[in-house]
Amino acid sequence: MDMFGPARIKSLLLAGLAVILVCTVYLYWTPTTASSTVSVVPSTAFEVPLPERQKDFWKIFRPIIERHKPSGPAPGKKGDAGSVHFNPADARPLPDLTTMSEADQKAMTEAHANFVEEVKKAGTSLKPVHTPGKRGVVSTAGAQYLPVFVSSLRMLRRAGSTLPVEVYMKDTGEYEKRVCNDILPALDARCLVLGDVVGKNILEHYQLKVFALLFSSFEDIVWMDADCFPLGKPEELLDSEPFTSSGLVTWPDFWASSVSPLYYKISRQEQPPMAARQSSEAGVFLVSKKTHLVSLLLAAYYNFYGPSHYFRLLTQGGPGEGDKETFLQAAMAVGAPFYAVSEKVQAIGHWVGPDKLSGSAMAQSDPREDYALTSKDKWRVKDASVAPAPHILFIHANYPKFNPGDNVFGLGWETTPTLKQDGSDGRAWTAPEETIRRFGYDAEKAYWEEIKSVTCHHETVFKSWANKDGLCRKVESYWGNVFAHPHKDDPKFTQDH
Repeated sequence: MDMFGPARIKSLLLAGLAVILVCTVYLYWTPTTASSTVSVVPSTAFEVPLPERQKDFWKIFRPIIERHKPSGPAPGKKGDAGSVHFNPADARPLPDLTTMSEADQKAMTEAHANFVEEVKKAGTSLKPVHTPGKRGVVSTAGAQYLPVFVSSLRMLRRAGSTLPVEVYMKDTGEYEKRVCNDILPALDARCLVLGDVVGKNILEHYQLKVFALLFSSFEDIVWMDADCFPLGKPEELLDSEPFTSSGLVTWPDFWASSVSPLYYKISRQEQPPMAARQSSEAGVFLVSKKTHLVSLLLAAYYNFYGPSHYFRLLTQGGPGEGDKETFLQAAMAVGAPFYAVSEKVQAIGHWVGPDKLSGSAMAQSDPREDYALTSKDKWRVKDASVAPAPHILFIHANYPKFNPGDNVFGLGWETTPTLKQDGSDGRAWTAPEETIRRFGYDAEKAYWEEIKSVTCHHETVFKSWANKDGLCRKVESYWGNVFAHPHKDDPKFTQDH
């Protein structure tokens, strides 16, 4: 008798498929812990769709956040921290400008500790949503930020990056079908709506960032604000020090830390000296959810209660108050590793008078080069003569946004980035000259090439550009005056390409 006839073979194949399906489901639902080494959804053909994973995660995580709400009133204030530039020799204590009763301090300390304990012990119910090993860029954008994001995305691709991109919008009102269905997919990017997961009017502006990170399908993430772009491939950073050993890399702001001493009491940390490091600038950073899940969950807690409590405690009214300090401070609070780039952020713009810079962007350095120096105890932030400055790797074109539909031209902003002193069209970024040379190529010309392409191909697409006629014509005129031909005062770069 033929033991392996067609019917028998068919039965064996079906049985084999059933075993594979059962194993896949088992792998997904096997209990895990929400720790720094948590296991996550396997990347298989049977992977649960991302929206379902997001909603399941939020269904469990939101009650945990709400169970540990700070019970007292918002912290009081004796004043606001000023715009104090970072000085590594500064021996002053941290500013102490926030007040809170002993009872409220105790209640907030307990809530903080209980939140951390619960997320660490949450188990399989708080399964993170990302796919193991998946890498990508995450950002948020909507309304007037969407055209800016598309130009930044094109700069990412121009740099040679092949990382997939997820851009999160606050709600369906910011979702633009033609952009999200046609323009972005051609650039390997997709739109996701946070409101579809968390509900309407739950999160605002600065609170969006950390939840976009948590809800992203990526495990290793390059975060870039919509107005930030790289001058090289950011994925190379994910395979290099300091990211490979720390899992979290942050870049500095101009300012000294203004974290309240009360925060360190509440989070049960030793208070660092003022000179330990600059405050953070969260326009760009790198994070691994494999090693920093608990850090991100705590950062989400800080952001959820940011407007009422934690933004004040972490910045005390200092420049850029919002989510900027929540990521590094959360990592410190749970004892997770991090690397804070030491090389100072550089304002870039053009001179409008003796020693007067009209700044319109921030330039951040290559962390690999910074790490190579600091690991040899060479700190340029303390003594610039110890080594040449690292190359610039990220540009955060933050003020104003380089949006042709939003007064980037003319006198709409105090920095007037596109005008020379005589009122004629000019470059935005020509100074400081030593910083511009660190670009390695004419990044501003490249940026305007992408802005021109976005404007002239999609002038009628973006909602925020509705009824704004002549944007392409305006950009082409500016391009022709500034970039079409060389000028004797064009800046110099380390290398042109």
